[in-house]
Amino acid sequence: MEIQIAVAKTTKYGSQESGDTLEVVERPNGGLSVVLCDGQASGRQAKVVSSLVVHKVISLLAEGVRDGAAARAASDFLYTERNGQAAVYLSILSADLQTHTLVLTHNNPTPIYVAHQDQVECISGVDQPIGVARNIRPAITEIPLEAGTTVVMHTDGISKAGSQYGRTLDICTVLEAMLEEQDPEAQALADTLLSQAIRLDHGRPNDDMSVVVLRVVRRESDQVRRLVVRLPLATTADYLSALESSSLSQNEDEGE
Repeated sequence: MEIQIAVAKTTKYGSQESGDTLEVVERPNGGLSVVLCDGQASGRQAKVVSSLVVHKVISLLAEGVRDGAAARAASDFLYTERNGQAAVYLSILSADLQTHTLVLTHNNPTPIYVAHQDQVECISGVDQPIGVARNIRPAITEIPLEAGTTVVMHTDGISKAGSQYGRTLDICTVLEAMLEEQDPEAQALADTLLSQAIRLDHGRPNDDMSVVVLRVVRRESDQVRRLVVRLPLATTADYLSALESSSLSQNEDEGE
């Protein structure tokens, strides 16, 4: 078998920095974990807070701390560090080769979607961000690590896409259609979900958007581990245009 992990993310329209932070860490007893934190805003300050949380979580996971304990520790850490004045949503998706399970840990109201072959199940989260109180506990779900399993984790920019135009993204339908008709790569699924969300916002994302897709596929392996990262670089013209758009939007808000 082979585990595929793919990510597709973009910033809110007019923002230069995403409040979503994502990292992948190798588990000391075998496997991988993806840590995704939604900073509840866009821009530099949200990025600082979400990065602080993610770096705390991955350092604990790398030391062998269990996912739920790492999430609780990160919440207490953020509460202490920011005096309860910073709130973020946290999700952890792990392929644990020691227990041979997929572990879904999240303090996040956005659901996590789990597909077995082409049947999709929606797993609800916890509508309480971390960092606002002590002893906040995440929702934890464990499922067998089996070929044919697909997991989709995302931030609320995806689920809210199109809401200002009276439309929403039906993730279940998209997943079922793609998994029924073909055997897509994890990256193809992530790209499709993100592109449809952006389209629903008429090409101008109303919030930061991040999608993580994990697939367990039955495939012959050469035992070589591979990681591919693609980071778009904005030109100076793009940067100035974004600043101008942000300034115009701020002036309009002040005028109101």
